[in-house]
Amino acid sequence: MSLVRIGDVESVWDDLVGIYKECWAHKLHLPHYAPEAFGERLRRHAGEPGWEAVVAYDSGEPFGYLYANRLTGADDRWWGRTRPEPEPGIASASTVAVKEMMVRQQWRRQGTACQLHDVLLAGRPETQVSLMVNPLNQDGRVQALYASWGYAVVGTAQSSPEAPVLTVMVRPVRPEVAAG
Repeated sequence: MSLVRIGDVESVWDDLVGIYKECWAHKLHLPHYAPEAFGERLRRHAGEPGWEAVVAYDSGEPFGYLYANRLTGADDRWWGRTRPEPEPGIASASTVAVKEMMVRQQWRRQGTACQLHDVLLAGRPETQVSLMVNPLNQDGRVQALYASWGYAVVGTAQSSPEAPVLTVMVRPVRPEVAAG
């Protein structure tokens, strides 16, 4: 397995879309999950400050990815739709937002998501990381996994009427620094 940091979305566009379509195959008929909607979100996210992806490959085959970008401050759309409104210290902290993280079925439960996450954060200058998760994904196991990585719930958000209500979570980029 190799994990590759990417700053150019065009070079991995097909890889990301392919993984997305496989992971969400059972929901692609829904407006929020349609490949076209994902492509629009990916294009918008890739145009935001500090966009970066980490892609996992096995013998050249892409099987997982994570992408994120830097939030622009307390007035960023991310915080603007979070309810209740986050505490000022949370919303104003230098934050990298994990926008998508996917791993194909046959590579799950092997620590790949954690490795993608750790590689991304190892190179980030921000002090805080945030992500949003559907609390219903895998009967709550995905949110529990993020909690085990040190994330704490700060609220909920819904990006559009078609989108599910998500749990907004945050943690320090380097938890050992915050604890020690």
